[in-house]
Amino acid sequence: MATVYQRCKSDKRSVNYPCTKTRCGHDWTVRYRPGGRTGGQREQSFEKKSLAEAFATKVENDKNEGTYLDLKRGEITVRAYAEDWLSRQVIGESTHSNYESFIRLYLVPQLGTKTIAGVRRKNVEAFVASVRKELAASTICDRMKMVSNIFRTAVKEKRRPDDPTEGVKFPRPGTKEVDEDEIPTLDEVELIAKQISPRYKLTVYLQAAAGLRISEALAFATDCRRGDFIRIRRQVSAKANREDSGHASSRSSTAPRGSTGTSLCPPSSARRSIPTCKSGEPCASGPWWCSSRRESGGKGTMPTATTYAYHFRKALKEAGLTAADGKPKYTPHCLRHFFASTALANGIPIHEVSHWLGHRSIKTTVDVYGHLVPGAWSRCREIMQGALRPGCPQSPSDQRD
Repeated sequence: MATVYQRCKSDKRSVNYPCTKTRCGHDWTVRYRPGGRTGGQREQSFEKKSLAEAFATKVENDKNEGTYLDLKRGEITVRAYAEDWLSRQVIGESTHSNYESFIRLYLVPQLGTKTIAGVRRKNVEAFVASVRKELAASTICDRMKMVSNIFRTAVKEKRRPDDPTEGVKFPRPGTKEVDEDEIPTLDEVELIAKQISPRYKLTVYLQAAAGLRISEALAFATDCRRGDFIRIRRQVSAKANREDSGHASSRSSTAPRGSTGTSLCPPSSARRSIPTCKSGEPCASGPWWCSSRRESGGKGTMPTATTYAYHFRKALKEAGLTAADGKPKYTPHCLRHFFASTALANGIPIHEVSHWLGHRSIKTTVDVYGHLVPGAWSRCREIMQGALRPGCPQSPSDQRD
């Protein structure tokens, strides 16, 4: 139970002890334990007895209902709490890297010195307005989800009463639809594979013909083949070139492909790029890059997405696939766009394309590639025409619409 008393009448260490006046005007102190008998003892002073008793009653009620907010726990800085929060998250390596850099480069410089309980909504709004000048809207929306999770966790841990990010407006990201100019043609894909370093020829085909992500294609090993399918088991580490090659990849964390581990096997043009042993047969196991040590200068290290992107840009420039400003016309991710658009153009249902791409939700596939489904507008028009006006031919004005 919280105790209400006056130091001047009971504490010999008080400068006003002993006080014999009934209404002396000295402060009233509340002594309480936020965590019950096992918790540390706290004290707080008030000018009036009524205020002290009201505080003591509220503390006990909040403790009984499990809603007590420990102000001391909220005195930790945003920097310390965010770093601690990130260390407790079970997330992928790339996600962890993105979150860590955002906290270090943006959150800490602007809000890091404030206490987790001292951040207000106006501080968050000013923070969003500041980062908007430097980052894309989609990036801000994604990173602010992390910031919201940090404050929601603080609320659950009774470090602050509410989430200051709730209700804050974030910049609206642009459309997710892939631009058709970002999709290479078959001839361009073949040209890229021809111009790129032989070490990465297979990677080009794995992306374009099997729809693999860069991290999956670079971690591909010959033991991933299962007849006409590929079992996706690993993703290349962002720090692969700094570590022992035997520990440079991690288990795939994507879903649904991360759970089912299945993707299409590349066609014959890509299979010819898979390293072979002296007998001419595909290597039984081991990453494809193991047989390319001579081409990599004898290092034998697993290439990263950054290294692959450099060779990809170089191949595009040598092939003349550049924009008006001289920059490469495509990125490695455009090869996945080629896979998806080719599949959809040839009648593969979009839910199957979503599976092969390894998207977590078909909504992602629809948002990015839905407009590429052939005949979608005309089919919808014909269906609605028959449903609303069956047997009635379209007027010339309808046909022009």
